[in-house]
Amino acid sequence: MRSKFRGRDYLGLKDFTKEEMTELIELTQDLKRKWVMGEPHAYLRDRSFGMIFEKKSTRTRNSFHAAATALGAQSFYLRPDELQLSRGEPIRDTARIIDRYFDGLYIRTFGQEIVEEFAEYMKNPVINALTALEHPCQGLTDLVTIKEKKGDFKGLKVCYAGDVYNVCHSLMISSAMFGMDIYVAAPKGYDPDPEILRIANEHAAVSGSKVIVTQDFDEALKDADVVYGNTWHSMGENEEQKEQRIKEFMPYQINQQAMEKARKDAIFMHCLPGYRGEDMTNEVIEGPQSVVWDQGENRMHTVKAVLVATTIK
Repeated sequence: MRSKFRGRDYLGLKDFTKEEMTELIELTQDLKRKWVMGEPHAYLRDRSFGMIFEKKSTRTRNSFHAAATALGAQSFYLRPDELQLSRGEPIRDTARIIDRYFDGLYIRTFGQEIVEEFAEYMKNPVINALTALEHPCQGLTDLVTIKEKKGDFKGLKVCYAGDVYNVCHSLMISSAMFGMDIYVAAPKGYDPDPEILRIANEHAAVSGSKVIVTQDFDEALKDADVVYGNTWHSMGENEEQKEQRIKEFMPYQINQQAMEKARKDAIFMHCLPGYRGEDMTNEVIEGPQSVVWDQGENRMHTVKAVLVATTIK
């Protein structure tokens, strides 16, 4: 692990191979086992990490705090409005100073170019906690959760219904990488990033899977092993079009009728936050097929894996 990941940034699944992601999945499983069994795993004692969050967060921010604490490290929240960045200091200047203080940076922001610039000017690892392009920590979490619940990836079908945005992009890459067919169901005009679609199709060509973007929700749901929901209006983006989006996406709501079109043993996943009555119903998220709470917990364990892999000496 040390020679492959130490000092490496975790900016997007697009930057990793199937073999590398497999190692991160296995490391996550080992760290989760230790946590469940109460075995000490404070591998990062006396380490410290900075956190910059320009968007609101529940799971991402708190899972990082919990993960760092369990590993024996400290995490420090750096309020964007209190940093000199808010007064126009260049990212490169902030990055080089943060690099001298901390063993890594966990950052949730808007453009992918922001995390990439931090990574360019920092020697210590930069971890993408969400940008407009990708949500790689969620992507790893989703792989771990599917493996836990389904045992394997090859041959599974994933139906995704929600905003075609960062979570969707990471799920497209991970599904295709591991041989799962992924169907992205969305209204006309809501398309994935062309570069992400290209990367996903490249992985699909190797794994033998399919990447389908369709307006036909029934086609996406048919025989699906995983039904994955997401909000229709992402925070900080397209808020002015919120009501229009709700109207356009309503035919793609994951309700009990939708779940019945998938396989009988299909699981329901959601990165959260979810809005009952919009992207999914209370009956589904609280129902027997829902694994969202296990999925949410796994965020903590996958963050541990990324921290250990990229910073352990």
